[in-house]
Amino acid sequence: MAEYKSDIEIARAANKKPIMEIGARLGIPELDLVPYGHDKAKVSADFISRQSDKPNGKLILVTAINPTPAGEGKTTTTVGLGDGLNRIGKKAMICIREASLGPNFGMKGGAAGGGMAQVVPMEEMNLHFTGDFHAITSAHNLLSAMIDNHIYWGNELEIDARRVVWRRVMDMNDRALRDIVVSLGGVANGFPRQTGFDITVASEVMAILCLAKDLDDLQQRLGSIVVAYRRDKTPIHCRDIKADGAMTVLLKDAMQPNLVQTLENNPAFVHGGPFANIAHGCNSVVATTTALKLADYVVTEAGFGADLGAEKFFDIKCRKAGLKPDAAVIVATVRAMKMNGGVKKDDLAAENVAAVEQGCANLGRHVENVKKFGIPVVVAINHFVTDTEAEVQAVKDYVATLGTEAILCKHWAQGSTGIEDLAHKVVELADSGEANFAPLYPDEMLLFEKIETVAKSIYHAGEVSAEKSVREQLKQWEAQGYGNLPICMAKTQYSFSTDPNQRGAPSGHTVPVREVRLSAGAGFIVVITGEIMTMPGLPRVPSSEKIHLNDQGQIEGLF
Repeated sequence: MAEYKSDIEIARAANKKPIMEIGARLGIPELDLVPYGHDKAKVSADFISRQSDKPNGKLILVTAINPTPAGEGKTTTTVGLGDGLNRIGKKAMICIREASLGPNFGMKGGAAGGGMAQVVPMEEMNLHFTGDFHAITSAHNLLSAMIDNHIYWGNELEIDARRVVWRRVMDMNDRALRDIVVSLGGVANGFPRQTGFDITVASEVMAILCLAKDLDDLQQRLGSIVVAYRRDKTPIHCRDIKADGAMTVLLKDAMQPNLVQTLENNPAFVHGGPFANIAHGCNSVVATTTALKLADYVVTEAGFGADLGAEKFFDIKCRKAGLKPDAAVIVATVRAMKMNGGVKKDDLAAENVAAVEQGCANLGRHVENVKKFGIPVVVAINHFVTDTEAEVQAVKDYVATLGTEAILCKHWAQGSTGIEDLAHKVVELADSGEANFAPLYPDEMLLFEKIETVAKSIYHAGEVSAEKSVREQLKQWEAQGYGNLPICMAKTQYSFSTDPNQRGAPSGHTVPVREVRLSAGAGFIVVITGEIMTMPGLPRVPSSEKIHLNDQGQIEGLF
């Protein structure tokens, strides 16, 4: 690019094709596409069901090192690789998550990629898109309202108001709502009790939508949500409140994957959006399994670093959906290696090979961890203009000592032409038959042992600490038949430890488990560690302060 343009300027100048044309390339008839304008559409459930007998393509996971303020570019690399595979003559699709309004208006920004490797329409994708998140928020809060309504009208189910575990959600960062008291104001407003809000992307309804196979499975899972307990501690489910049918109705359209396109007019599914630090961090099973029927290579991503997103992709999504990945890409940058090596953000432009070498330990840990799942790995070095040849070579040399290859990728500036080498390598790995996927732990392992297995094997922790009440809660769930569920670790994304300031590859630390939550409908146990919050707050200077409409009525400030 001759001059620097922001992501939103590049996206706005995109030469988009009609979405029906993108669908036709995948063999989707016009009548099976539900258009939302000219550049996005949902794929009908009927079409998806008709694809079940087709063979699956190859599944490639893109993950990354622990995020740093220097930036890694995982989504950008996911999009770039999809474009690169199409460029070298392969029929490839991309599957990524939808963006949450919370980070858009907070600190992290959007989720459509960047530079010349983006999915469009960028503005709509990062804002209301096709309304999926609003539907999830509405379905979740309908259940909340029906629980309190049931208690108000006589409480036939004998719900213990002190043991209502179903909170409320909204798709915004608002720390003031983490802990609240509801039903104040007298008899007419119900019975006062303490509760709180989580962000929509942490909702069990989001997880259920992303793991359900179809509408029947969706309603079954919604009905299985444990919402409260009686005084004798027996559980009350969503179906006992009779909310599962109405919730399914609200989510009917949201279950259908959203078809969009890249800047290079290649097809992408953007569907679902659970966070990886507090939820399971993967796009929907429906989108991924459908893409595998429509393309020979499917590139998907898992949120944040491989210690979170990739572990949950393998241990939750692949386990539950019967998916077998064929290759994995770990995204790293020279800048992030320098930060892990102790360099401050303001000093990243200066060459520092020694810091790169020191910071590579974080990357090495992720490579080692992904290989534990039986998946062949390649490292993508997402290029920045300040990178020097010596720094890039230092990363390549280090990765070579791990028996793996690191490839320099310039897709951000050059689009698919800058990532052809990685595309060829990914095809080689995916077609090699080397993948021998297996989850980290078996279903029958005890719940606390599963937590210890992830903490020690993936985080390299020395021990897991938990209050007696947490351990007893896990044993109680095992007695109730939930012991075979996988675990979903809620942990800071910035470190292998639970301390966000501990960069590199720490070992021997303690992982403190603060709380555990049963997601019976989604089919996992959420394990909340350290100081992680399921309702984030806004930073001192949120991105929303810079977002506005310009004189032409165009959106500025989204990134």
